[in-house]
Amino acid sequence: MTGPGSQPEDPAAEIARIFRREYGRAVAVLVRIFSSIDIAEDAVQDAFTAAVQRWPSSGIPPSPAGWIITTARNRAIDRIRRDAAREDKYAQAALLHSRTGVASGAAPEELLMDELAGEAGVRDDTLRLIFTCCHPALGTPARVALTLRLLGGLTTAEIARAFMVPEKTMAQRLVRAKAKIRDARIPYRIPLGAELPERLTAVLAVVYLIFNEGYSSSSGPALVRDELCSEAVRLGRLLVSLMPDEPEAQGLLALMLLIASRHAARTAPDGGMVLLADQDRRLWDRELIAEGQSIVRQCLRRNRPGPYQLQAAINAVHSDSPSADRTDWAQILKLYDRLLEASPGPVVALNRAVAVAEVQGPAAALGLLDELELSGYGGFHAVRADLLRRLARFPEARAAYREALLLAGNAAERQFLEGRLLELPGGN
Repeated sequence: MTGPGSQPEDPAAEIARIFRREYGRAVAVLVRIFSSIDIAEDAVQDAFTAAVQRWPSSGIPPSPAGWIITTARNRAIDRIRRDAAREDKYAQAALLHSRTGVASGAAPEELLMDELAGEAGVRDDTLRLIFTCCHPALGTPARVALTLRLLGGLTTAEIARAFMVPEKTMAQRLVRAKAKIRDARIPYRIPLGAELPERLTAVLAVVYLIFNEGYSSSSGPALVRDELCSEAVRLGRLLVSLMPDEPEAQGLLALMLLIASRHAARTAPDGGMVLLADQDRRLWDRELIAEGQSIVRQCLRRNRPGPYQLQAAINAVHSDSPSADRTDWAQILKLYDRLLEASPGPVVALNRAVAVAEVQGPAAALGLLDELELSGYGGFHAVRADLLRRLARFPEARAAYREALLLAGNAAERQFLEGRLLELPGGN
């Protein structure tokens, strides 16, 4: 912990922490002022570069956010002036300069922007940026990339690495997304009225997609990518702070916290995957569980259930169970019944079938699976293989495990499925 203008023990680490915390807020404010994502991004990056150069010797200013945004605004105005090719652009820059009341020679750390005078203004700016990043006119990959770039401050290289695509591909994706926002004149605003629930659903879906990619990687050698899980949880906390009256935002945060609490028990020492039933529950993070369960209880008191809240409640039941054989599967099945009503779909039905297997037996669950059209989903074949194994239908189980292997996304999943295949009687 450091005081105003003080020198932390590790300035670089402290600046990195401030960067992660303040980057999205700073970009949001600059986008509103200059109506350009590119100008805002470049200016905030320049401001943090200046911070890295100055703060280790001068100390961290009393308001790091104010320093960053003020410096970024000055850099943006300077850029507009330099790049102005027509008189009207120069006039626009001069107007901006006049409105901000910042003298070009003023010390940024002595100025606190009007935009930071009230947290409500910054909150609205950040919300506007979130909804812009997740606009339905953009494809899902573009929404994810923009959210990580503009709100998380991840570099293009980091995002490309996380999603296992070439950096050039990710750079092009980001450029196209920002061009789409500009050319289609996508409004930089918070949706109003009936439009809000649909748009909020898209925002929550993007954050959950980031979390899921981190928690169960779609490709690569590792099962879990910690940086994506952490970033999704951070974004979830941000959404709850920005929209405290939205129970589904709370539900998503609770869901991610409860799932993340099992991280340490989810992989074996050799990196292999460990199923929930086989996990050492002593390794579960009790602080995350307590926080997640507390949020679930708040959601229950609101009595406005939605898909994320119901999924969080299911995971709260799991986290309450001292062992796999003492899990209240009947309660979980009831919650899945409600979830299937609220959010019908084959993947939800598949997960419900897992609960049916524990309450009514594997044969009943297998009958439900036969009605689902999920042949292209590896999880479907893995669940089906397990049910067939429990019914001692080993040749069919072997075939199902092989189907699951063909669709497995990462090395840890393949290793687990190969092990299950080898354990079947009669060889592989």
